[in-house]
Amino acid sequence: MNRILIVDDEKSIREAVKEYAEFSGFEVIQAQDGVEAVEKVRHADFDIIIMDIMMPKLDGYSACKEIKKIKDIPVIMLSARGEEYDKLFGFEIGIEDYVVKPFSPKELMARITAVIKRCNKSANDDVFRYKGLEINFKGREVIVDSKKASLTPKEYDLLFYMVKNINIALSREKLLEEVWGYDFYGDDRTVDTHIKMLRNNLGGYRDMIVTLRGMGYKFEKI
Repeated sequence: MNRILIVDDEKSIREAVKEYAEFSGFEVIQAQDGVEAVEKVRHADFDIIIMDIMMPKLDGYSACKEIKKIKDIPVIMLSARGEEYDKLFGFEIGIEDYVVKPFSPKELMARITAVIKRCNKSANDDVFRYKGLEINFKGREVIVDSKKASLTPKEYDLLFYMVKNINIALSREKLLEEVWGYDFYGDDRTVDTHIKMLRNNLGGYRDMIVTLRGMGYKFEKI
């Protein structure tokens, strides 16, 4: 069940959004100002935050900035102001969408659903998972059966490139060009040496790197 944090100093708006959100299957948590919202984010996880701009104690923009320092949670901003400047400023600080009051709760729910789908897809694109192997591209981290693998920077680059081109035959020349760059002065043995080290670091998943005799390598699920 997706969890949503609704932040607005007007109780009637919080309750209206809550009614539609719960009907759509969300677990709803409320906060009446930016300070309370930041504290709730410190102690709980949320899939999305719906936040008003004009609030006492801490406005929505400031609260959003503080929240982004703690966790990367998508934010939809609510405001009675629809000027382009306000919208652009919101997008500059990292919000996903901007809804002008008064708004249709049904439209807001449609926007919420779209943002969650988009953000989930983006998050999934950043991580490759297969059985006990987890490759986090954004965090440059490889987990093998719950243990963090220790790879050299070039091993990370090589693995990431091969995984992003899964099931595609890659020649040694192509790997040299894409991973080491056009200016690299070396030969095919450079690739072979790094593949050997990479396989050792992948443990039980070493066979996912397939040797293509006389050509190069391919990364595939086993």
